[in-house]
Amino acid sequence: MQAFTDFIAECDRGPRLNQLAGFFAETAAGKAGMPIRRPAVDTRLFPYDALLHRFVELHSRRQGFFDQHYHSSIPYRLEEECRMAHALLRYSQLNTNDVLLYSLGTAEGTMARSLSELSRGSIRSLSCSPNAENYKCFMAFGEPAHASFFLGPFHRLTKEHLRSDKKLEPFSDGFDFILEDTTFQMYSPNRPKQIEFVAQHLKADGILLLLEKFRAVDAGEYQGRESQKDFGFKTHYFGTEEIARKTKLVLTTMHDGQVTLAEMARAVYAQFKHCVVTWNSGNFYGLAASNSRENLWRYLSLMVHPAIPFEYVYEPEPYTDLARWVRGL
Repeated sequence: MQAFTDFIAECDRGPRLNQLAGFFAETAAGKAGMPIRRPAVDTRLFPYDALLHRFVELHSRRQGFFDQHYHSSIPYRLEEECRMAHALLRYSQLNTNDVLLYSLGTAEGTMARSLSELSRGSIRSLSCSPNAENYKCFMAFGEPAHASFFLGPFHRLTKEHLRSDKKLEPFSDGFDFILEDTTFQMYSPNRPKQIEFVAQHLKADGILLLLEKFRAVDAGEYQGRESQKDFGFKTHYFGTEEIARKTKLVLTTMHDGQVTLAEMARAVYAQFKHCVVTWNSGNFYGLAASNSRENLWRYLSLMVHPAIPFEYVYEPEPYTDLARWVRGL
C-alpha cells in the first residue's frame, strides 16, 4: 500500500470526514434532511417485469434514513438504482458462480443488501460507510446472510484489510462489480488516484459503475440544470428552506470535489479500455467501465430503458461511448 500512502492521507483530510461529517451523521440518523414524504418508484416508467417489481418492493421496505434523503434529492435516482439492481440480478442468473458486489460509500447499502437478500446469495455484497448511523440502518432488519458491511471510509478498505478480516476475506480475490455512488466528490477531485485505488479491487474482467455529479464547462448550463432539479423535483419532497440549507451546507463544498466528464474520462481510461454512459439526470451521469468489452456489453444488454422523463436527459445520452463523445468536443 506504499503507493497509496499520500492518497490515503489526502482522503483523511477530505470534507467527507471533516467539515461535512456533521451533515452526514445527522442525515444518516434521521435527525435532519428528511423529506416530507417517502420517495417511491414511479413504476409507470418501467416495463412490466416480475423480477424488477419484486426488487422495487423489497427495496422500498429496506429503505433507511439516508436513502430517503438521497432519493428525494436527485431526479429519478431511485428508479435508476432499481434499474441497475435489476440488471445485476439478471446478470447473476446467467452466471455460474456467485457475483461479488462492492457498493462503495453508499450510506446504509440498501441496494446491495436487497440484492443479496433477493438473490439468496447468488449476489454476495459488501457495503461501506464511515458512519455508525448507516451501519445501524443496515442492521435494522437483522444481520443479512449474504451481505457484509465495512464500518469505515472507502480508502481504509485495503487489500491487506480484506485479507486480515475473516468475514471479508472471500472478497480479497476481487469483485465482479464495484459501484461508486457520489462518494469520490465528497473527498477531492483526484479521480485518477481514486479510480486507481478502487480498480485494484476488481477482477480482470470486472465492471466499475460510477455515478457522480459533474461540473459543466458552461456555468450557466450547470446552474440551469440545478434549478430544474431543485424546483422541478426536490420541491415535491423538501421545503425551500431545507433546499437552501443543503445548498449552503453541502453543495458548495461538494462542488469543489467535482470534475468534468472530460476529466473523468482521462482518469477512467488510465485504468480501463472501455467506458459507456449508462444514465443521465441533469448534472448527474452514470458510467460503466471495464477492460472486458464482452463483459461490459453483457451487463449493458441486461439493462431496461432508463426510467426518467426525457426533459431531464442531456448530452451525452445513455449508451454513448465516453471516449467517442470526448473526441467530438
